[in-house]
Amino acid sequence: MMKKILILAGGYSKEKEVSIQTAKSVYSELNKDRKYKIKVVNPNGKFVDVLRKFKPNTVLNLLHGRYGEDGYIQAILESEKVKYTHSGVLSSSLAIDKELSKKIFIKNNILTPKYLKFSYRNNINKSKLINNLKKKIGFPLVVKPLNEGSSVNVFICNKNNVLKTLSKLKEYGEVLIEKYIPGREIQVAILANKVLGAIELIPTRKFYDYEAKYNPKARTEHVIPVKISKNKYKEITKIALKAHKILKCRGVTRSDFRYYKNSFYLLETNTQPGMTSLSLVPEIANFNNITFKNLIKKILKDASINK
Repeated sequence: MMKKILILAGGYSKEKEVSIQTAKSVYSELNKDRKYKIKVVNPNGKFVDVLRKFKPNTVLNLLHGRYGEDGYIQAILESEKVKYTHSGVLSSSLAIDKELSKKIFIKNNILTPKYLKFSYRNNINKSKLINNLKKKIGFPLVVKPLNEGSSVNVFICNKNNVLKTLSKLKEYGEVLIEKYIPGREIQVAILANKVLGAIELIPTRKFYDYEAKYNPKARTEHVIPVKISKNKYKEITKIALKAHKILKCRGVTRSDFRYYKNSFYLLETNTQPGMTSLSLVPEIANFNNITFKNLIKKILKDASINK
């Protein structure tokens, strides 16, 4: 009997194009297998009607950003009692919230950059703000939305441009400001509560931002295996697995680190990592002899009604 797979793609976040690219890549692979009947849906106002009519065995959630990986769509799927991939409601909402996830990391002795939350609702004394940032965090620093992915609207700032950068992000209401950590960019993938592997990124840009992730012309160098000692490899993968578990994630996650002065700083854990031709999780899987199709199948196998 053919298994019905409903793929969620697109959505309403600023990462919808990434989601669509991911869905095209995944659909192309699954469609080669006659065991599957696949339907790709953008979760608009009629989504629940389509879901009930199609009656999928599993929903493959390939949405990114707000409404897709923040617990919103997961709550709808759970209310419909349908199996879906990736993390559940609580895990998704915690992981995408950069402040909450940082608090959890700190509570569990996971090193993460110093930070503070900036609210646009407060009256801003410019000179006082600059002094406060210099004292509590130090320059350079990073300004980013509290709940976006794919490095959307992430900026590295100094004291001369931080106010201008903050003015660009007023639409968010609140943003996270954290200490900029130089050093090496290493990312670790976890699949079904096991370490899948790690990869190092050497971007030609300042850091592995949206352009570096999804524009082939950005020429980011991918280094796998990562050139660190066995003990350091064990250390970073252990931290990533710990973050995955304390957030109670399932399926696949990707944790982003900076390696500086012999220490690993966990920046965030992503519960819906990209699966495009340029994405890191498929590359890590391929290095470990897991084809793209088998990676998708493993993610589908780990699907659940709730978690």
